[in-house]
Amino acid sequence: MKFLNSVKNIRFSFILVATVFSISAIFARDPNNPTPKKKVFTIVIDPGHGGGKPGAIGRRSKEKDLVLDISKKLKVALENGLENVNVILTRTTDVDVDFWKRTDIANKNHADIFISIHANSAKNSSARGTETLVLGFHRINEQDAAIRENADMLLEENYEENYKELGDFDPQDPSTYIVFKLLKRQFRAQSIKLASLMQTEYAKSNRINRGVKEQGLAVLAKAGMPAVLTEIGFINNREEENFMLSDAGQREIVDNLFQAIKTYKNSVEK
Repeated sequence: MKFLNSVKNIRFSFILVATVFSISAIFARDPNNPTPKKKVFTIVIDPGHGGGKPGAIGRRSKEKDLVLDISKKLKVALENGLENVNVILTRTTDVDVDFWKRTDIANKNHADIFISIHANSAKNSSARGTETLVLGFHRINEQDAAIRENADMLLEENYEENYKELGDFDPQDPSTYIVFKLLKRQFRAQSIKLASLMQTEYAKSNRINRGVKEQGLAVLAKAGMPAVLTEIGFINNREEENFMLSDAGQREIVDNLFQAIKTYKNSVEK
């Protein structure tokens, strides 16, 4: 038993050392180039619904079309307004994308954040305002697979060649569990931070702030990075639908999201 514990401790030490080396490599300064090249910040924007799944329906519009328009405009704003970013849309046309494929796009592109954009609806047509959702605790363990697939968050991208002695990550190994648990806590905290920034920006524009909420959302469950779903307004509220369809309203929503993402990006890159 002592021997097994020693092996596990050594294994965990290897992981920590590898992590340090990975971080050091990212920030290492070339004597001929004193300013290190910044890592590209990848943002995956997910326009909700699509194809045969229209989402909520208003008097003049369908959710799938509204959020696609805003997502496209947000992509352009981010690419023009932020440096060193890679912005990816999970869909660019009127097609349905499976829930798991949406986060799979983010996982495979090693996204730094995942943002799913939706329009709300309620039985009461007078309901109004914005809210942003994060993954509830009861589904947080579903992130394990995504974190395993993105193990280069912990090690160098070519860690399989450089650290063959570590072998594959074993979800039954206590040391691996500790690392995963820390990452999930970090993702959760960062998701709440990003969601809070979005709600703050909406409130600055005098939108009703319905707050940050937790839900067991399938589209967020397997995201191996900070992930949120933001509801930009109620499509079955006549006034809010008109606002969201207007050029001025869409510019305001895009600017709200842009400012929140900018603030978040600056905070994590310090």
